[in-house]
Amino acid sequence: MIAPVPILPAERLALRCENLHRQLGAGEARVQVLRGVSFAAERGRVCAVVGPSGCGKSTLLYSLGLLDRPDEGQIWIEGEPMSGADDERRTATRARHIGFVFQFHFLLLEFTTLENVMLPMRKLAHLTPAAMVARARELLAAVGLADKAGRLAAQLSGGEQQRVAIARALANEPTAILADEPTGNLDAKNSTLVFELLTSLARQHGQAVVMVTHNPDLAARCDVTRTMRDGQFVS
Repeated sequence: MIAPVPILPAERLALRCENLHRQLGAGEARVQVLRGVSFAAERGRVCAVVGPSGCGKSTLLYSLGLLDRPDEGQIWIEGEPMSGADDERRTATRARHIGFVFQFHFLLLEFTTLENVMLPMRKLAHLTPAAMVARARELLAAVGLADKAGRLAAQLSGGEQQRVAIARALANEPTAILADEPTGNLDAKNSTLVFELLTSLARQHGQAVVMVTHNPDLAARCDVTRTMRDGQFVS
């Protein structure tokens, strides 16, 4: 049974989509990955998207984060329609409103932790250099790494690197944080720590979190869990 779309007040919505379709591949190998997906993410709440591998979870996440273009359907971020936006506008919107946390941290290992957290702020260029440094230090303190600001990312443990990735995702105070298996590369202790940091900081600042996960324990701790099968949400 296809799940109904939750009806939420517009002012509480961070992002939403309607009727997304996406095909990948070519010729006989072409497959329908998203089949009319509709979804809404609410500020201050954490939504887990679960389902078997290949059901479309990550494709949905990349579409919502404007990293991929659906073949059909509409996406709104902060109420602004994005499906017809050109690449420049999509890039600017993504930098301002979306924070990403992936399974692998994708830090620049030759940069310090402070420099890694500052990268999104440099790209957005809304703060002075001094304000960027202050913001980055504040975020590193929030994830328990204030004393590692000057250390190279390559010198951090896996759990510490993922905590830096969370700080980086929060750098521009985004509307929504999209997390694709953010604890999938960590042991149980660090998985719990990273999950709690990500969700508590986002709730504290009123940001929506959409998290793709195969971890049933973490999904059960989210505010909402949506299950996908064969490119659709099911009830």
